[in-house]
Amino acid sequence: MVGQFVDIQAQASRKGVTANAMKHALILAAILPLSACAIVPNSPIVDSQHEVAQQGSLVGLLRPVQLGRVVVTPMRVTEDSRCPQDVQCVHAGRVVVETRIDGPGWRQTQPLVLGDPHSVRDVRVTLMEVQPAMRVDPRITSAQYRFRFSPD
Repeated sequence: MVGQFVDIQAQASRKGVTANAMKHALILAAILPLSACAIVPNSPIVDSQHEVAQQGSLVGLLRPVQLGRVVVTPMRVTEDSRCPQDVQCVHAGRVVVETRIDGPGWRQTQPLVLGDPHSVRDVRVTLMEVQPAMRVDPRITSAQYRFRFSPD
């Protein structure tokens, strides 16, 4: 009789363990999908080793600058066909800078042309200034470029 009681108690104990394990599994299954929900920040996500410069600053390539509620980072010069100083040209040429624009929860890379306002989402950005001025010799290196952006 005692053996039967111990056996029944062991079965009940195992059922309790199984019930507890099932409860834990159900709770985990309910919570786990919530951990995958995206959290959209209120400020731009900037992954740069450089400090974000203040609006109006002259910045080099890969240097982020705050521009209102976005952060703008000049990534690379894709075209610089400006007329060199002290040279008469038929047309002035242009500068195109591939620029990363980081907003709250979004990021886009766009080609910005010197002096042309550009709209992305509900933000307007203008590449206002490029330094140094174009010259014939020596050619401008990537490290020498500086850019000023403006919100429109």
